[in-house]
Amino acid sequence: MGTVRYLEIAEELRREILSGAYPVGARLPSESDLAARWSASRGTVRQAVATLAAEGLVGSSQGARRIVLRHERRHSFGELNSFAQWAEGIGHEARSRFLSRTRRPATAEEAERLALAPGTEVLAVLRLRLLDGQPVMVERTAYADWVAEAVEAMPEDCRSVMDGLAADSGVVAHYGEHLIDALPAGSEDARLLEVRRGSPLLRQRHVSATRTGRPIEWSDDRYRAGSVTFSVSNSAVAAPLERHPGGGGER
Repeated sequence: MGTVRYLEIAEELRREILSGAYPVGARLPSESDLAARWSASRGTVRQAVATLAAEGLVGSSQGARRIVLRHERRHSFGELNSFAQWAEGIGHEARSRFLSRTRRPATAEEAERLALAPGTEVLAVLRLRLLDGQPVMVERTAYADWVAEAVEAMPEDCRSVMDGLAADSGVVAHYGEHLIDALPAGSEDARLLEVRRGSPLLRQRHVSATRTGRPIEWSDDRYRAGSVTFSVSNSAVAAPLERHPGGGGER
């Protein structure tokens, strides 16, 4: 439950920052004060504050109390927030729908990415993601066999699979690798995203893993053009990859 606890603390601090309780330039309370407030260990508090630093809400310098940098929220893939958390954090309504959930043997690539023996059964999921009622992303995910049953039990309109795994099973994604490219829409993608066949799509493929490095999912996410923008912020300390809402796009 400790991993879920730090997410709860991060969410409460995030709400306070976004509401203006901590203005830009203000320092957060010390780790010891925050630990006392939530009756949590300093390590748990440190994880919660690091989550906000990855989002760019607070300064990331070490050894000093964190300073609030801004009140808007960006999505950092380095922090592995869910699509729903990102969308709702920037004021959009996020919805999703499972279109299919099928158990089948892993493909060679899925087995490699999920560190499974060839032919191991995975749960293949096809899912449609919407922002403010508009289809913006088709998600094809292979879930490792050890989390398949939990994902199968989730409701058809589940807001976030990863949030559900964290809350119900204590499975939290701590690490990830992201591959980004572009490709033309095939027939199924075009139908689901309401674009013409051959329209450009932005694709993000990623693997998510637990703190111990055990892979959870390998996903192929295809975004409708104009619905999202990825950016990389460079520094001597880190280069977080961020996702922002895009403009335009086909109808």
